[in-house]
Amino acid sequence: MRFGIILNAGNIHELIDLAEQAETAGWDGVFYYDGISIPGMDLYDPWVTLAAMASRTSTIRLGNIITPPSRRRPWKLAHETATLDQLSNGRLILPVGMGTLDDKAFSGVGEETSLRGRAELLDESLEILKQAWTGEPVSFDGTHYHLAEFTLRPPSVQRPGIPIWVVAAWPRPKSVARALRYDGIIPQLSGGEGFPGRPTPENIRAIAELVRERRPPEAGPFDIVTDGSTPADDPEAARAIVEPFADAGATWWIEVDWEKTTLDSLRRRVAAGPPKSQS
Repeated sequence: MRFGIILNAGNIHELIDLAEQAETAGWDGVFYYDGISIPGMDLYDPWVTLAAMASRTSTIRLGNIITPPSRRRPWKLAHETATLDQLSNGRLILPVGMGTLDDKAFSGVGEETSLRGRAELLDESLEILKQAWTGEPVSFDGTHYHLAEFTLRPPSVQRPGIPIWVVAAWPRPKSVARALRYDGIIPQLSGGEGFPGRPTPENIRAIAELVRERRPPEAGPFDIVTDGSTPADDPEAARAIVEPFADAGATWWIEVDWEKTTLDSLRRRVAAGPPKSQS
């Protein structure tokens, strides 16, 4: 299992410092948040922020959790991500999903907000991204996007492209099938009210079994990504939280506390390092 942490507190300079400290502390990935205008949150442009982090680090993976392609022009997103992959020497991951309508620069500016429309835009955008990152000529004729031939140079460093993790509502077949076409799944429990539920180890085990059944080995590596919060001051307790997910088949644990994080608590959690097993 690999370990990432979402940097969700601090100003732009502090975030960049935290990314550098996370690499030193042994984390495998640092992630930011792709948003523009959410009440009560200071949000920086994600690609500028990740570019600065890339310039101050050398090994740690980088990404946003999550980017909603439905509100971005896919050819521009391809250009931004390929450039960042070049800058970081192939360390970028692209987690994607529908996006939150809490962002007023999403729901309040005329962007597509229907679930069906966002899903269609997501599917078309991902196909365009995969083509564009190759550095070969791209053309596309879909429901929403109609592209005359163009070529994006330079291509991404990573081949055949930048890894794409897809948020999927478990166990909805269509949502899960979308994730299986790419490089990883960030499962969320479907149903209920409010924020989607986090999967249990039993859910992760079922997802891992489905991946083995439905995804051929020649398709390449596939990540199962889950998240949660572990204590900075009790390594044994932190490992006890994470190990059932690792045993079930999760390949990434993303550390995050959306409700209680402060800059000081985030610094402590970064410095404590990931909740890795001692075995």
